[in-house]
Amino acid sequence: MPPTTPHDIPPVLGLLPDTIVAKYLGHAIQSGQETPPQVALRKGATLLSATEARRHTVPLRQLLEEAMRRFQDQRTAADAWLAPRLHATLRLTRAEAADGRLWNYLALLVAPDYVLWRHRGTETTATSRFSGAHYTQAFSRLWWAAELFRDGADYRPVETACRVQDVLNTTLRLDVIDHRPTALAIVRILDRLIASHTSHLGDHVNALSSAVNTAGSTLVYDVLAPDGGGEGEAVLDWIAEAQDAPAVPFERLPDGPDDGRVNAQSVDTLVALFDKLLAEAPRRQRPTQRPMDPGVIPQQAMEAQRNGL
Repeated sequence: MPPTTPHDIPPVLGLLPDTIVAKYLGHAIQSGQETPPQVALRKGATLLSATEARRHTVPLRQLLEEAMRRFQDQRTAADAWLAPRLHATLRLTRAEAADGRLWNYLALLVAPDYVLWRHRGTETTATSRFSGAHYTQAFSRLWWAAELFRDGADYRPVETACRVQDVLNTTLRLDVIDHRPTALAIVRILDRLIASHTSHLGDHVNALSSAVNTAGSTLVYDVLAPDGGGEGEAVLDWIAEAQDAPAVPFERLPDGPDDGRVNAQSVDTLVALFDKLLAEAPRRQRPTQRPMDPGVIPQQAMEAQRNGL
């Protein structure tokens, strides 16, 4: 079952510095034995404007609680559902999203229960899931995935990208992924691999990501595949519309900022190139499975026994 909602959730988002997080985030919180000290954390935080609807925490809480309810038996599947809806609910500029203090606040003061639910291992949750790089922090990774893989207002590529954890864990780290045709070309290939039921999909994603990144050091993708880039004014208009926008829909994808679709010809050009890179890229060598001695208990089973699972 999803964890119990923490008490006394602040009504408005804020900014929580890393130094405050480091002071109070310990094993007891990371293991779920204690809840974050709300009073102390709030004293160290700076509140954002309560007059902006996009800063209100109620829609976020409703969204996160729905994700925990829907995916209580398949936590990783929550990423593809949540990423576009989190992006459309927060409505941030890239500069705002680059401020780690916002994600610290969301993780420690608004939704520590979600961080624990989604990322806790057998005993504890990594510090980086509460406060970390944009590609590891529990909420930042989803927002940036939605921002980098969307095709203008269309979030469908985001769903595809977030279906494979290796995209979030590996591809999202690449500098070249900021080039929109590159991001969509990778999703196009990923779509095809999924449709063909490719085994060890993560191995292919990691191989492709490495090859694309390496080639990007010598090939200039924005020359091979030009992209006019998103329209800044359209994003700002989309953000302004948050004042009167209804909550994001749960049963269909929301609309993102209508800042222009990615050039289709540029995506086609890179898909052809990336297909060649993937065909030549080395993939993980998996050992041949040997018959198991019936008297030997697999390591996972041993751990499950120890943990009472």
